[in-house]
Amino acid sequence: MSTAARAKKTARVIGRTVVALVAVTTLAVSGYFWTALRLVKENTNTTQILQVLEDIPNSPPVEDGAIDILLVGSDSRTDAQGRPLPADVLRKLRTEGTDTVNTDTIIVMRVPRNGGKASAISIPRDTYVPIAGYREDKINSAYGAVKHLTAERLQAEGVSDQQERERQSDEAGRKALVQAVQDLTGMRVDHYAEINLYGFYLLTEVIGGVQVCLKAGTSDPNSGANFRAGPQTISGGDALSFVRQRNMPGGDLGRIARQQVFMSQAMKQLLSAGTFTDPGKMSGLLDAVSKSVVVDQKLDIATLATQAQGLATGNVEFATIPVTSIDGRNERGQSIVTVDREAVKAWVAQLIGETAKPAPSSTTPSTPSRFGPEKLLSLDGAPAVAAARQDVPCVD
Repeated sequence: MSTAARAKKTARVIGRTVVALVAVTTLAVSGYFWTALRLVKENTNTTQILQVLEDIPNSPPVEDGAIDILLVGSDSRTDAQGRPLPADVLRKLRTEGTDTVNTDTIIVMRVPRNGGKASAISIPRDTYVPIAGYREDKINSAYGAVKHLTAERLQAEGVSDQQERERQSDEAGRKALVQAVQDLTGMRVDHYAEINLYGFYLLTEVIGGVQVCLKAGTSDPNSGANFRAGPQTISGGDALSFVRQRNMPGGDLGRIARQQVFMSQAMKQLLSAGTFTDPGKMSGLLDAVSKSVVVDQKLDIATLATQAQGLATGNVEFATIPVTSIDGRNERGQSIVTVDREAVKAWVAQLIGETAKPAPSSTTPSTPSRFGPEKLLSLDGAPAVAAARQDVPCVD
């Protein structure tokens, strides 16, 4: 056999060996990943919200070509079991104890069943909408207000078990929020996932922080935000301040753009930090999940994991509903975000139509609002969906 032939044979053997090693490694990692995923599922708190949703009047059709997951970020001062957070934890969160619950992050993750690109549709927390069982108010108050009213009613009716009152009032609050989202967007919520402030704090600690970048230095005494310009790694209380800062350009909409990029970066860190193969990090993740995450009983954790990968790789289109004003005032003098509800439904219907295609367009649907997403979701002059694919996109 000639030298050239022997070299080719050796190259083929090496090539096959490398392929085999890669395949074995992939299977091993995948096996560990799914084992870790099972542990996460076992430590995740569940809610029976799907059963409650069946009672919501005038709900959109169940089958609309996609799975729609409502992702909620709550500022609850209790853990996922309803236990009040200790004072030292509240200090770490840079907040104080309160009985109210606001949902400061509201996102509908839409996953087309035909394999098209997923969408993450954000709703500003101050969006002014009718809330069933309450009044017209900011959408982020739906959960907390109806929860409080329900707890008072249950106590008056003689329900003495505090845990039972907590469970029923939580379900009522979640139902009110879901109904407000469905009425506003025309989308049917198929699944529900909620994480509280404490979980957000713990998650960023587990993954060793999240890389972010700011166009300019910023400070906000209300949220505790105090950041320099440029790239930096933040975690814990700093991470909470970063996504909760109030005094920033665009108000709610500017905060949403920041949250969207932060989510993408956090998922990159989570999936690249060896979380699922490091026993210490895995233990921290399970602790964070058990204390802070609530999902509906039928939500497949693997579905969430898949979408987390989509967020990390930029395979999710970010968008924000169109609004008519970011500096409105209601009759009580509160600052609100106003919307044309019919225009929002029309915009969502257009977006749904695009994301349902096998090869969806990467452009954001047009909207009659002067505050449409193609204008406000701009980071350094580029659409947020494109910027989120950069390593560390800079935001306001």
